[in-house]
Amino acid sequence: MNLDLRQAIVQRVQDKSDEELKEVIEGSIGGDDRALPGLGVLFEIIWQHSDAPVQQTLIGTLKEHLPH
Repeated sequence: MNLDLRQAIVQRVQDKSDEELKEVIEGSIGGDDRALPGLGVLFEIIWQHSDAPVQQTLIGTLKEHLPH
């Protein structure tokens, strides 16, 4: 089977419980840079399935916490 990176990441997390998803995210944050593409795919899914107010909240949170 030939999977691209997005498909592989989605397959890795698709049957996880809420707690397991949280562990995947928290385990990737601040860790090895190799985890960053996976977080990007997860963020892409969140973004694509969020309405405009949620997207604006995410943007505000990001902007507020970026170093100046």
